[in-house]
Amino acid sequence: MSVLQTRTHPTTPTPPAPYPDRWRVLPVILSAMFMAMFDWFVVNVAASSLQHDLHAGQAALEMIIGGYGFAYASALITGGRLGDLYGYRTLFVLGMLSFGFASLLCGLASGAWMLVAFRILQGATAALMVPQLLALINTLFPVTERPRAMAAFGATIGLGAVSGQVLGGVLLDADLFGWGWRTIFYINVPIAAVAALLAARWLPAQRAPERPSLDPIGALGISTALAALLVPITVGRSTGWPLWTWVSAAASVPLLALVLRYERRLAARGGRPVLDTAMIRERVFGAGMVISGGYLAFFAGFMLCLTLLLQDGLHLTPLRAGLTFAPLGICFASSSLLLARRVAARFGNRVIVIGTLTSLTGTVLTLGVLLAAGPGITAWALVPGMMIVGLGNGMTIPSALGAVLSSGIRPEQAGMAAGALTTAQQFGNAVGATVIGTIFFSVLGTATATGDYVTAMAAATAAGLVILAVVLAAAWALPRHAA
Repeated sequence: MSVLQTRTHPTTPTPPAPYPDRWRVLPVILSAMFMAMFDWFVVNVAASSLQHDLHAGQAALEMIIGGYGFAYASALITGGRLGDLYGYRTLFVLGMLSFGFASLLCGLASGAWMLVAFRILQGATAALMVPQLLALINTLFPVTERPRAMAAFGATIGLGAVSGQVLGGVLLDADLFGWGWRTIFYINVPIAAVAALLAARWLPAQRAPERPSLDPIGALGISTALAALLVPITVGRSTGWPLWTWVSAAASVPLLALVLRYERRLAARGGRPVLDTAMIRERVFGAGMVISGGYLAFFAGFMLCLTLLLQDGLHLTPLRAGLTFAPLGICFASSSLLLARRVAARFGNRVIVIGTLTSLTGTVLTLGVLLAAGPGITAWALVPGMMIVGLGNGMTIPSALGAVLSSGIRPEQAGMAAGALTTAQQFGNAVGATVIGTIFFSVLGTATATGDYVTAMAAATAAGLVILAVVLAAAWALPRHAA
């Protein structure tokens, strides 16, 4: 070839062909998110059964519900970095099998504190599989197809959470084989086995292009700092906020600051920290973490308090209470799959503002119904507001994640970024359920009348509005279009 020909027809790198089985494997990897969210919310429905069968006191019950959450949130960043190190398929399969085994142990538990220990193990194993999901979407799907995959991911978050309420009620009502509450854990075992088998067959053996080191100091330090904050948040209210909860929460702040300083210095020396502090200081990434964490904080608190109102205030069975959430779940999934991409195509990142305003509208409507109806409220009077909340959530959650993952995340950071984002979500879950739940119980006090539950729910809903206002401010901080 002549010099002229070389100059006339320059050689350009050919982008790698998309992974051919990406759409076939997507439902398999989404099953991890579904099960993780399902197991977070399903225990709310089974709370009374656990109290009766295992004689679980309030502190043990709080740990059964929250122990999973703080173990999950504390280990997510490490789980994401392990995927970068050892391969996303390897960690996904390992996490899925471990999650199935931990679920089996939960079902076999013979005492309340034994179940607490197995729930903590279950949360830690969920942290191995879930970050690989976002990393795989970011690496297997070309940029043009990523919004569709993220829409499915967003729908899965909503379906998993709502199914915890709906399917949990169905399973408890059916009482399969006389297993009672144990069924909600046993159901994970065959699903995990099938998902792990299909993932091992269909997923490519893929890891970050540049293999990072593990950074054990950063991994242990971040997990410890988050646990030091999440444990007292989880058990503080039920134990009367003893001194150790305040000491632990206060110590978490300087501990996390020290770890982040170490991570920053490690990066400056050319090392590979488990969390790149420069990444989280970026405008889009920082705003995305606030939006993701804030939205899940609102959603977790809203769902928990609604469950308490429906079951304890209106005396609905777990099945009837669960079915009340079905319209919300349908709207969440429909909005994620059908509305989010179309609105984003026209308005860019302003879809997150539109979605947040929609959720605010639904929350204001719910608050208005609570205040107007008072003790005479019915479950179905709450459904219209819940449906509008679902529509807003479905637009916002996948769009926020998509905005972050398309903002220049390098391939070798995919697992780290996914771990940080899902940590923000689950941290929001834990904080939202605790803070909004504390407001609910503080207003309720020792009262048991329906009207008192309605008043407590109104206060919790107002707190949710404050959280959504913070999310709205973060959404406005995003650039309208990706850079």
